[in-house]
Amino acid sequence: MGTALRGRLRSRGRASGHRRSRGVRRGAAGAVGRRRRAVSVADLRVEALRAAGAPGSARGRRANGGAPPNRRGESHLIELRSSEASARIDPADGGRIVSLVIAGVERILPKANARATAPALYWGCYAMVPWPGRIAGGRIPTADGEVRLEANLPPSAIHGLGFDKRWEVLAEGATTATLACELAGLGWPFGGRATETITLGATSLDLELAVGEYTRAGPAGLGWHPWFIRPRAGDASLRLDAAEVLVLDTDQVPTGEARPVTPSEDLREGPPLGDRRLDHVYIGATGPATVGWPDVDLVIEYGPNLTTVVVHTPGEGFCVEPQTMWPNAPLLAARGVPGTGLLTLRPGERLSARERWTWRARS
Repeated sequence: MGTALRGRLRSRGRASGHRRSRGVRRGAAGAVGRRRRAVSVADLRVEALRAAGAPGSARGRRANGGAPPNRRGESHLIELRSSEASARIDPADGGRIVSLVIAGVERILPKANARATAPALYWGCYAMVPWPGRIAGGRIPTADGEVRLEANLPPSAIHGLGFDKRWEVLAEGATTATLACELAGLGWPFGGRATETITLGATSLDLELAVGEYTRAGPAGLGWHPWFIRPRAGDASLRLDAAEVLVLDTDQVPTGEARPVTPSEDLREGPPLGDRRLDHVYIGATGPATVGWPDVDLVIEYGPNLTTVVVHTPGEGFCVEPQTMWPNAPLLAARGVPGTGLLTLRPGERLSARERWTWRARS
């Protein structure tokens, strides 16, 4: 079955016009469509930091016989390989996944195809930490007065502090890597450290993100921002079970109001993306979400606490972004808007979230 399935995927890849990744060797065993037992991966928690589990506790460890950690900040790509897929991570470029090859076909939008390279928002798959989305004017109300962050995408502060930083490599192996980033810049006064572990299986990619080590109480939110590539022939589709979106102002910032989806915004039946151009915040979303290419379906599993999903579908690619809180949550929560998902993290606590991507050949 594995040989026949790989043959079908190869022929479909040629027919659909997907660009194949160069310089990445495919694995020789297994099948993209092999069924795996369902694993519950949704996890969001705030807990006391334990010495064994705190961000940074794995510093300097080698994993699965992999390369030694990068302590001196040298630029190098981490390459993970399984029998049916490969992934590349660039620690110097926001710790982002810059390539994910499934069945010999690239699925992640490369930097060369990004609309812009500054700010570093428009390619790869990167962690959004310690907040996802836009914060209007960079304003964060606190018990000690308002904090005003620098706007990195004026007039907003967007997507946190990790996407444009170099991440330290804590552990690196054949199929897994752990990276860390100190949270600083833009006037962020709360301190903190983020860690992410990325693990590649034959038909899965596991993402685990955590933030902790705050020096004073402050807001915390997590998410991922993948840029998926559009096929050269055929169309991509997206299924997302959500019936409402947030109302946005002219700066694409949520006002605190919600409304039902319109027919063109309704993704519950998994429609082709076509020429619909979305930049919407879906709320009350239940997983999983399913991304479809002509040859492969990719299922994004997330849990009941990752109920905010931003969907962005410009011409060059498309994004599906589960996250733990609404964009602009600090200001909205301070105004008494319920349900924003905002959490206040105190010294000695951490917040963590997990996703699993699995894929299978289309029949």
